[in-house]
Amino acid sequence: MYRAVARTIATALAAAALATAAPTVTAVAAPAAAATDGFYAYDGSTPLSSLAPGTVLKTRTLAYHLLGIPTPVQAVQLLFRTTDAQGRPSAGVTTVVRGLGSDGSKAVSYQSFYDSLNPADGPSRAIAGGLTLGGAIPNAEALFVVPFLLQGYDVVIPDTEGQSADFAAGPEYGTTTLDSIRAASASGATGMDANTRFGLLGYSGGAIATNWAAALAPGYAPDVNRRLVGFAEGGLLVDPAHNLKYVDGGVVWPGVIPMAIIGVARAYDLDLTPYLSDYGQQVYAKMQNASIVNALGQYPGLTWKKLARPEYGDPNSVPPFLAAVNKVNLGSAATPTVPGYLAQGNAGVLEGTYSNLPGIGTGDGVMVAGDVRALARQYCATGNGRIAYQQYDLLSHLGAAVPWAPTAVAYLNDRFAGKSAPSDCGRIPAGNSLAPERPTLAR
Repeated sequence: MYRAVARTIATALAAAALATAAPTVTAVAAPAAAATDGFYAYDGSTPLSSLAPGTVLKTRTLAYHLLGIPTPVQAVQLLFRTTDAQGRPSAGVTTVVRGLGSDGSKAVSYQSFYDSLNPADGPSRAIAGGLTLGGAIPNAEALFVVPFLLQGYDVVIPDTEGQSADFAAGPEYGTTTLDSIRAASASGATGMDANTRFGLLGYSGGAIATNWAAALAPGYAPDVNRRLVGFAEGGLLVDPAHNLKYVDGGVVWPGVIPMAIIGVARAYDLDLTPYLSDYGQQVYAKMQNASIVNALGQYPGLTWKKLARPEYGDPNSVPPFLAAVNKVNLGSAATPTVPGYLAQGNAGVLEGTYSNLPGIGTGDGVMVAGDVRALARQYCATGNGRIAYQQYDLLSHLGAAVPWAPTAVAYLNDRFAGKSAPSDCGRIPAGNSLAPERPTLAR
């Protein structure tokens, strides 16, 4: 059955790829079915604050959909209690797909790079049959899921951004991912339990969730941490303050600037509109429900200065944004205690990002290579000697995902097999400072 589904996926991916490549579309509103789906709302009588993180709140079983078409594969979806970026109790959603011949002993938590400000674009919505332009991304990502299913792994796919789609709010991505694993392990419908071992996997936006989960696990979810075999990620956002400066004025990626502003503001309840120019407010309003698909290549030459009022031309002069962006800097988070594989492209010129600023340097077009090197070196220096690092100097963000994927699958297979984790500690080139950003005065 799964091999037949794999063939179905192969044909569906071409359509999904064409959809995600569309250059001039506008934001897609949530379909009516998604907006009214009662599964996503917690309606229990016990306050969420009285429930432990990871508690299962609702369960449903449905057909795994690809581009809105049901397949023979069944998926279990769970509503569960988790924690948002501000430490408040909230309800998250995750999807579990059983592997071929699974015995429930091993699973992969796959974090999607759906990168959207629209809750309707989440993986669970796409798997349930929802059709949005941004949702084409999690449809295409089935390619990453199938190899594990065919090997007998169960796969867990959380909606990492939460139900309000808090794009780029890394700590929330991490807690949602960890509580998703807790919920999947506690549910009687998944075949997993408190002894199921997990690997973490994600690229780009999925790497944000993967790394934050690995970093937060020892303190936030030690019960999950003891079951993690390792994490594999590529194209990682480390210090968003650097990334905003790196993509500034580029060709393809500047649209992530307003997306990040909106996502961080949403996660931390910030009102940044007083700091925006008239043009900035227009873009801010237009992109409230935008997906990365609506941003790629559609704002060439966009800069922070075009979005901000003249006196706030330096983003560090905006106090609420500065405070929030420092909270989502992975350089200030704890060091993971499990093995990790980090991969990063460094040919951003191929995607129209020519920036090479002092203290930031080059990257893959959107992610900063020096930041990822610095983070890997930091992990090595603070007690985790099982860190593998790979830099693709001739590949950009989109291109590096191609060799990364099979390498990441093999890496996790080896961790589950109990093989010694490789280490590049002592061989990773120097990176950037990941120290918190300092405030500047408005002009």
